[in-house]
Amino acid sequence: MAWNEPGGNSNNQDPWGGKRRNNGDRKGPPDLDEAFRKLQESLNGLFGGGKKRGDDGGGSGKGGGFGGLLGIGLVVLAAVWLYSAVYVVDEQEQAVVLRFGKYYETVGPGLNIYFPPIDKKYMENVTRERAYTKQGQMLTEDENIVEVPLTVQYKISNLQDFVLSVDQPEISLQHATDSALRHVVGSTAMDQVLTEGRELMASEIKERLQRFMDTYRTGITVTQVNVQSAAAPREVQEAFDDVIRAREDEQRSRNQAETYANGVVPEARGQAQRILEDANGYRDETVSRAKGEGDRFTKLVAEYRKAPEVTRQRLYLDTMQEVFSNTSKVLVTGNKNGQSNLLYLPLDKMVESGRSTSTPVTGAAASSNEANARAAADLQQQQARTRESR
Repeated sequence: MAWNEPGGNSNNQDPWGGKRRNNGDRKGPPDLDEAFRKLQESLNGLFGGGKKRGDDGGGSGKGGGFGGLLGIGLVVLAAVWLYSAVYVVDEQEQAVVLRFGKYYETVGPGLNIYFPPIDKKYMENVTRERAYTKQGQMLTEDENIVEVPLTVQYKISNLQDFVLSVDQPEISLQHATDSALRHVVGSTAMDQVLTEGRELMASEIKERLQRFMDTYRTGITVTQVNVQSAAAPREVQEAFDDVIRAREDEQRSRNQAETYANGVVPEARGQAQRILEDANGYRDETVSRAKGEGDRFTKLVAEYRKAPEVTRQRLYLDTMQEVFSNTSKVLVTGNKNGQSNLLYLPLDKMVESGRSTSTPVTGAAASSNEANARAAADLQQQQARTRESR
């Protein structure tokens, strides 16, 4: 007979050595069915599904088990909902909450709760700067193809616009960058794109791109645009280098021509100015001398009218002084007995002075010397006739 079959004596023992007692209790581990039944009764009492005293226990066990399972399911669902509804927003993040598909609020850092499925949240980092690289072939203002790489740095400034206004705002940012880059490069010469014009291009691209973002209400702020070294496409790099060398030769020749012009033109202008100054000086000198001669002659006429003899003698002496100071002739006067004058002509001195003189006296000076000599000869003849008549 098995130890647990009914009808056994009271001295039978279970495998664990426990003895049955008169009150039905036994020594050993608890019964699992009894423990599960007690837990089910507790849950039924909690949710109002427990059986009442005096009720028939034949039909209530089945209903109480279904109610307990339903309660456990509800508790699990409540725990899952609470776990998904409570969320934490970091210091660098913000969250936008939509209720029934409409904007409800923007949540800052901290512990928050929302009510799915009627609510929906979008959480993004709004302080971290993001970046992406763009590279493409562009046509410049002078119809040259260049390959321009650039990097755009941006961050989210308005999370509500970033989430609700535009679908895929970062894709819109890339398209707007392509448009702004083509516009700026298309209005810039190739030399500026390849050399010192990159900083100005980056500033113009950033300004135009930010204007696009504000117009589209993407909630994105462009913080920096870096235009890297532009170059020609690899397929035409050799021809492009030849064009650059030709332009450098052209610029060098132009600089040399400008240097030569800067050296010759000012010198020619200086010579022309000096000639003009000399001409003006000669004109002023001649006019002043003519006016002075006219004034002297006018004053001399007045003096001649007052004392003709004295004035005539003074004119004679001045003329002879001027004539003899420019000649090599030597005049030897006679003695006191009235002998005639002797004119001595030193030919050797005149020949030497003629050889040593390289520039002959011409023009107005020669005419003046001839006139003075003629006047002196006339005076000498007149004096000689006067002495003979005496």
